[in-house]
This record gives sequence, C-alpha cells and structure tokens, in this order.
Amino acid sequence: MVITRKIEFSASHLCRNPRLSEEENQKLFGPAANAHGHGHNYVVEVSLEGDPDPVTGMVLDLKELKQILTHEVVEPYDHRFLNYEVPPFDRVIPTAENIARDIWQRLEPRLNDARKKLHAVRVYETPDLFVDYFGTQLVGDQLSGDRPCSA
Repeated sequence: MVITRKIEFSASHLCRNPRLSEEENQKLFGPAANAHGHGHNYVVEVSLEGDPDPVTGMVLDLKELKQILTHEVVEPYDHRFLNYEVPPFDRVIPTAENIARDIWQRLEPRLNDARKKLHAVRVYETPDLFVDYFGTQLVGDQLSGDRPCSA
C-alpha cells in the first residue's frame, strides 16, 4: 500500500554553475541564472510504501508524517534563498532534481523501518513541471543538475 502527503513551501534560487562563464551559464540556464534569483511556490508530495499496522490500520499516522515533513522540509526551506541559506545548495545547483534528492536524504532516516519505507518524493517547481525521485543515485558530479531550471 502507498500513502502520500502533500506539503508546500516558497523559496527562491538561482541556477548557475560556478565552473562556467557568465555566457555559458546564460546559455545553459537562461533567465534562471540571473544573479538576483527567482522564486517558486513548490509543492512536494511524499509517498510511503508499507503494510498497515494491524492495531491502527495505518501505514503511518498522517499527522505524524505532516510533523516530520514540516520539521525536515518546510522549516529549513520555506522563505529561503536556497543557494545561500540551505545546505547543500551552497555547492549543489538547486534544480528540481537536486531538491527532490535532498528532501529524500532528509526524510529517509525518519521514515524507513521494518513496516514502511520511503517510496517517492515528487517536487513540483511549477504546476506543469515536476520531478519524481525514488532514491536511486545519480551518476557523476554533484553539480550534475546542470539542466535548465524553470524561471
């Protein structure tokens, strides 16, 4: 069985690779490379897979999941400039892909046990752009999020 909880936060970011020139960053990221950044109202869906507890009938109490998401995601991310205020984005480009991976890493230790496990993290950067992450590792440099951000 899979359960899902949705949360929202607002944050700003900029997409640029410090190893590239200004021209290369503009070509690769377009307006998202603007040094002043830009913001999004992110929507995050977190899904857990597991068997319902025989006593409670729940995989996890959704109130408890909301508390975990608030502590691990909303509090550190909400109303922040990700590149300057939220590690690891001081050294990793805060693309939707990298945000999804960071959220997974924040949540996995709190949500995996013998009865349940983290199944998916979905991050909506805009209503029509989202990333699904299932805990698989990306190959290569941590700055491999060199994909265009939406502006």
